Amino acid sequence: MINFGPAEKYGRRCVEARDVLCLVSRMAAYAAVCTQLIVAPAGWALTESSATDGADATASTAAEAGTGDASAAAVDPKKGANDPVLKVMEAELARANAELGKTDQAPYYLSYTVYDQDYVVLVGAYGSLLTDAAAKRRQADVTMRVGTHALDNTHGQSRASGVTSGALPLSDDQDAIGRVLWELTDREYKRAVPSLMNVRTNTAVRAEEEDKSPDFSMEASATHIGEAKVPVTLDRATWEGEIKRLSAIFRKYPDVYFGSVMLQVQNSNARMVNSEGSTVVTPSASTRLIMEAQTRADDGMELLRVETFQAPTAKGLPAESELSSKIEKMAADLKALRAAPVAEPYDGPALLSGRAAAVFFHEVLGHRLEGHRQRDEEEGQTFTKMVGQEVLPKFLSVTDDPTTKQIGDVKLSGSYDFDNEGTPAQRVDVIQNGVLKNFLMSRMPIKNFGVSNGHGRNQPGLMPTGRQGNLIVTSSQTIPEKEMRQKLIDEVKKQGKPYGLYFDDIQGGFTLTTRSLPQAFQVLPVIVYKVYVDGRPDELVRGVDIVGTPLAALTRIVATGDQQHVFNGICGAESGSVPVAAVAPAIIFSEMEVQKRAHAHERPPILPPPGFEDAAPSVAAQSVAPVSSTGARP
Repeated sequence: MINFGPAEKYGRRCVEARDVLCLVSRMAAYAAVCTQLIVAPAGWALTESSATDGADATASTAAEAGTGDASAAAVDPKKGANDPVLKVMEAELARANAELGKTDQAPYYLSYTVYDQDYVVLVGAYGSLLTDAAAKRRQADVTMRVGTHALDNTHGQSRASGVTSGALPLSDDQDAIGRVLWELTDREYKRAVPSLMNVRTNTAVRAEEEDKSPDFSMEASATHIGEAKVPVTLDRATWEGEIKRLSAIFRKYPDVYFGSVMLQVQNSNARMVNSEGSTVVTPSASTRLIMEAQTRADDGMELLRVETFQAPTAKGLPAESELSSKIEKMAADLKALRAAPVAEPYDGPALLSGRAAAVFFHEVLGHRLEGHRQRDEEEGQTFTKMVGQEVLPKFLSVTDDPTTKQIGDVKLSGSYDFDNEGTPAQRVDVIQNGVLKNFLMSRMPIKNFGVSNGHGRNQPGLMPTGRQGNLIVTSSQTIPEKEMRQKLIDEVKKQGKPYGLYFDDIQGGFTLTTRSLPQAFQVLPVIVYKVYVDGRPDELVRGVDIVGTPLAALTRIVATGDQQHVFNGICGAESGSVPVAAVAPAIIFSEMEVQKRAHAHERPPILPPPGFEDAAPSVAAQSVAPVSSTGARP
């Protein structure tokens, strides 16, 4: 469901971090977390960014990291003038520019980006710790363009030739850091020049491209030293105790085959300098708590419930009593899902909760508004030639605004001040009153859109492309949310169907955008109900996915609620995994198609869990006491 690598070849996959580990063996995944922190690409930790709706506030806005009594070690970007890493980056950049400028194929653009990342990971299961570790990482990206703005080594399918990455020394030894930057620069130059030759050859022998825009836009330089957050010491002992107590609650439920609680604290600092004169330093941090439980129905279908919380510091996470209640609710949901019938294929009226609608718009619409997709001739280019035309009902507008930090009491994961190309983040009104106006642009121009609007984003180690940040859907024609269910029933009666579907919660989705495959999408619900018109209670069902094609689906919106809801998650595409948010009201569709979800057929565990050998599950669940412990957070 999620792609841990840089990109999917054909699909763009996005999931909520609540479900980020669903494709990994549960125990093995958590046991390997610390190893991955050390050896995986620097952007790996981004795959753990998300939060639930309402009070589960999220966003990487403040710092909490460290081990034991040590505070986070990221450099204070307010001291940019005295930052030894930034100094050696600037010095080596100037030296490389001067020396490579004397060659026959001199780079016209060169940039260094250095990422400092500190992590703390605590993972508990059934009252004990699986992982208690910390890690640090420092990585550099050397980005180089050889040729001209009009045609360079990154043209077309050669885009990957624009960046070379490698690990940097963790200490601030300027000589050591400079030596590694020198080596990475040499490797990148020897990669970029042959790529440019191939690009020129391919351009000469291939048919003329429809979009003849330059490969790189000219932008004003920028200087930004982001405000550092005061490091806060993480009380490891207190949190180890709380994670043990929370994870022990799962021991009460024999049908929960895997239950875990993970705390992840990350503190990062990104420094970027380029040959255009830009210097951008952007600190970021997050503290996340992920609670996961899994079971399996008798037919072999795996069922997963996850709750994720994020706050500026660990002290901002919900109280232990609230987290305990969430775990109890997760277990109750899994019990109900095990007994629920499998849904049948359906085509008819449907109501998507605000969170479900947010994922729908991210997948169906958002990816197709990313700028580079309008230029790549392997893309479907669904909306490329529809600027100025109506693509949504007139009462809907869509913006992507990374500068919006919060909606209501929920902080947005896709917020940032500068994108990864050093361009200031901007609000972009992509659709106004149903009419397409703009695209989400990086520094890769497209026809009629020649400059960036601050949406060039990437995971460390990859080239940036135009990506979503905070996609926000608004409506000028709303009805009270409490009336949405009745509105759905009215639409179902109008069409003469016995029931409609209500999608209450969602785990993610993916979309296909290349023209070699069907222009289709798939959204992956978790909690789905049949809503009957004859007065019967709503019926929980399982094993259903929303499917369809964008141009058809977007025309079937008939009503929206009056409240906005947030889905924070991780989006994976060509430029890697980046944190995003999608915001939307609840939406009624006159027609929505669903299909059965593929699933495994492995039987549930043959043996009962320890302590339940001679007792009925309902009795045994009451007889197993949780780990006894007392204590409170400082």
